Amino acid sequence: MFSIRFQRPIVVTGHARLRMVERNVSDAMLLEVIDLGETRYRDETHLWAFKDFPERNDNLVCAVVVLEKAVIVKTVMHHFSIL
Repeated sequence: MFSIRFQRPIVVTGHARLRMVERNVSDAMLLEVIDLGETRYRDETHLWAFKDFPERNDNLVCAVVVLEKAVIVKTVMHHFSIL
């Protein structure tokens, strides 16, 4: 996968891949979260990317991301709150 938004390849950790399976999040959905979702930065390289999918009833889908030479997806969550 490649992020158009961040102009970097996307690397999904093993942990994040397991969470995707558990939470029924496809690669296409993850890419949509990363490239089209809202973002909240913790600092200049660590952020949350999240997006609402109306067809899901489990709140926002969120990816915890580290921006380095690649977009590194550390984990994938649902029932995410931005408060």
